[in-house]
Amino acid sequence: MSGANKRAIVLMNLGSPDSTAVKDVRKYLRQFLMDKRVLDIPYINRFLLVNVIIAPTRAPKSAEAYRIVWTKDGSPLISLTRQLQQALQQQVDCPVEIAMRYGNPSVRQAFDNIARDHKDVTEVILLPLYPHYAMASYETAVVDAEETHKKGSYSFSIRTIRPFYNDAGYLEALAERIKPYVEGDYDHLLFSYHGIPERQVIKEDVTGHHCLQSADCCDTPSPAHSKCYRHQCFATTKRVVEMLNIPASKYSNSFQSRLGRTPWLTPFTDYRLAELPAEGKKKLLIVSPAFVSDCLETLEELAERGKETFIHAGGQEYNYIPCINVQPSWVRTIAGWYESIAHGEKEMLLQ
Repeated sequence: MSGANKRAIVLMNLGSPDSTAVKDVRKYLRQFLMDKRVLDIPYINRFLLVNVIIAPTRAPKSAEAYRIVWTKDGSPLISLTRQLQQALQQQVDCPVEIAMRYGNPSVRQAFDNIARDHKDVTEVILLPLYPHYAMASYETAVVDAEETHKKGSYSFSIRTIRPFYNDAGYLEALAERIKPYVEGDYDHLLFSYHGIPERQVIKEDVTGHHCLQSADCCDTPSPAHSKCYRHQCFATTKRVVEMLNIPASKYSNSFQSRLGRTPWLTPFTDYRLAELPAEGKKKLLIVSPAFVSDCLETLEELAERGKETFIHAGGQEYNYIPCINVQPSWVRTIAGWYESIAHGEKEMLLQ
């Protein structure tokens, strides 16, 4: 392919602590929660909340949770991202690096590796591994990469792949992952997305007057949907259940992993897990499309604690559906995006 050797790909994910030691988890929590796009409150309030309250008290509990999911290769999120890198590298003829928004390897390390080892690269294609747009995930990853690129004075440019919540390849990979489970006996499929504060949805409303202003705002066409996390989550669910012919009575959406007491997107996953058995939905499937790689929030929060909550509430069967991780169809989808970009097609690029 002409010019292919002048490009590189950087797969950017959230990140993990360097180990399950409390000091490493505390360091990671501080870096993560001091991000003004994650905890979007005034700096002094954020500093005191994170460093005086959250990091000291939460680090031991989080370290214990990380120990439950830690593997012989370390963090499952980083291990799975490396496996994705290796699988993708076999399908594209350009260098592939990985980077984490928090922790290691950083985006600076990824850019430095390319600058050192692939001096002929003139353009980096950045793929934030977040299907949906949110200031606390996709946006902060892109900003971090752009700022790092500017400070580093690298010879290559960067272009970013946009959120892919409604991309056919991503949806097909997700549907393929879910299909074997819904072909069996189940009462309900719960799509559990990572939660965000309602104020962040409102902040990202490019119209200033659409998001969360009516009961059907996510179904009413609007320019606000280009950055509306809630709309994009619902859109993913809608497309997948259409592809799998799942009736409306057998699925629903919820949001997990809230922090603090301010209003967050509802319904809450943990609440729904406690309520569903009483509604006659005792055989549950649960999937988390907000993540493409399994991590603490899926393997410990959903697969472990979620199951305990559901069974304790009277549920009978609980099956967590893994993320698409390194599913071959997902790897082919990313490779296809790269091929399209290399051939001059810009549909997948952030404008």
